Formats: sequence, structure tokens, C-alpha cells
Amino acid sequence: MKMFIKLTVASVSGAVVYLIYNVNQTLRKGMGTLEETNKTLEEVRNAVHGLTQESKQLIHSANQITADVKGKMENVDPLLESAQDVGEMIHNVTNSMKEASLEGRPKDLSTRTEAEGVQIIIK
Repeated sequence: MKMFIKLTVASVSGAVVYLIYNVNQTLRKGMGTLEETNKTLEEVRNAVHGLTQESKQLIHSANQITADVKGKMENVDPLLESAQDVGEMIHNVTNSMKEASLEGRPKDLSTRTEAEGVQIIIK
């Protein structure tokens, strides 16, 4: 019986040693995976930090361009208003000339304004 107990204890001891060895190997592989994960996370952090800096510079440049465009638009607005005023003056002068030319016509001519513009009808 003592021999049976010694064999059992030896078997259990061997099983425990084998179990500890396997757990140790699993933990080492897990630690290796964690180290690779940490390296990858560090690389990702560096990449994100670089992108953040580039994004800030891009936003700053976009803000400068927007401010520049707004300033140029403010400088062009008076020019466009002047062009509109000139266009209205030309339109008024043209209408005045049409009216003046129609007033000098003989009385047997009549004028009629339609959607197409001014038409002269001879009777």
C-alpha cells in the first residue's frame, strides 16, 4: 500500500509540474502578446498625435484662407455695386433716348409696349 501511495504522490507531483509548465508557457505567450499590443498602441498614439498636429495646421490654414477670401470679397463689393449703378444708368439713358426718339416722330405713328419690348406700329 505504501508503494501505491508513493506512486500516486509521484503521479500527482508530475501532473502538477506539467500543469505549472503549461500555465507558465501560456503566461509567457500572453506576455509576449501584451508587449506587442503595447508597442502597437504606442505607434497608434504617435500616429494620432502626428495627425492631430497636421489637422490643427490644416484648420489654421483654412481659417487664414477664409479670412483672406472674406477680405477680398469686401474689397470687391463696392466695385460690383458701382457696376450695378453703371448698368442702371445705361438702362435709364437708353430708355430716355427711346422716349426722346419716339416723341420726335410724326403723329400718325403710335407706339405700343409689350412683353417683347417696344414696338412701333405704322397706321
